[in-house]
Amino acid sequence: MVEQQEASGDAVMTRIGQTAILLHAGDRQEARGRFEVLWEELGPQGDPWHRCMAAHYLADAQDDPRDELLWDLRALAAADGRDGGRGGERLSVDLHGFRPSLHLALAADYVKLGRPEAARIHLGRARTLSDALAEQGRPARGVREAIGRLELRLAGEPG
Repeated sequence: MVEQQEASGDAVMTRIGQTAILLHAGDRQEARGRFEVLWEELGPQGDPWHRCMAAHYLADAQDDPRDELLWDLRALAAADGRDGGRGGERLSVDLHGFRPSLHLALAADYVKLGRPEAARIHLGRARTLSDALAEQGRPARGVREAIGRLELRLAGEPG
């Protein structure tokens, strides 16, 4: 296992990926526990990319929409270097294409919480960031499609 992690070049991202697989397989409680342990291990001075990814997936493992929002806000704070962690060039490069997903997640959280105006703000940011991406790869297209679906859903919401 250690050799496999070293070969990947990033043992923390390997753990995040493995736990995300567990989450998507339906074991939310186990995944949540593993992500919480990882979050504590990373600490406030941990790599911002790792903190962002761990918080983003930890949000998906929550049962309460308010907790989901809290973790998605933490993910964005790590991405923006506002969480007290260390920043750096790697963060801005790695997250360039991921920021639309962070705002999309926040928009979805606000929809769940019945806050359509806050959802529209983050959805607008997601759209702007997504449109600014130079790449036209599949992940970017998927995010734009998800933005479109949430925009349609919000079009029927008052406010």
